[in-house]
Amino acid sequence: RPAHLHRGLRGGAVNMAAQGGEVGVEPPKDPAGDTIFGKIIRKEIPAKIVYEDDKCMAFHDVAPQAPVHILVIPKKAISQMSKAKEQIGDSPESKELLGHLMMVAGDVGREHAPKGFRLVINDGKEGCQSVYHIHVHVLGGRQLTWPPG
Repeated sequence: RPAHLHRGLRGGAVNMAAQGGEVGVEPPKDPAGDTIFGKIIRKEIPAKIVYEDDKCMAFHDVAPQAPVHILVIPKKAISQMSKAKEQIGDSPESKELLGHLMMVAGDVGREHAPKGFRLVINDGKEGCQSVYHIHVHVLGGRQLTWPPG
């Protein structure tokens, strides 16, 4: 187990309602605008962090939808997957950042839900994105059903 992954943290400290984080909200007018995740990255508000490096961090969701529900976010502000090329470009570094995000999500899933997990990225209003900062949901800890929604 990598030294930077931790076991045993449950619950979360991110209050999506404090950001107007209802499901399917419209994106902010300023896509680079601050979000609750920016405040977590800057340590202005608490979160139960399970992983952090120079590019991303992972923490427990405040309103878990499964026994394991962890969010993995890039530290670079990117509002949504469908706007990533527009916001950060198509360079090898940009692709490496998004690949790193997925690799970390996989590591977090294996650590916290060893029997299996699901990775989800919601995009835009109809995709039920609640915070306009790309985030990967790591869901597990029970038998998940299909279709998911």
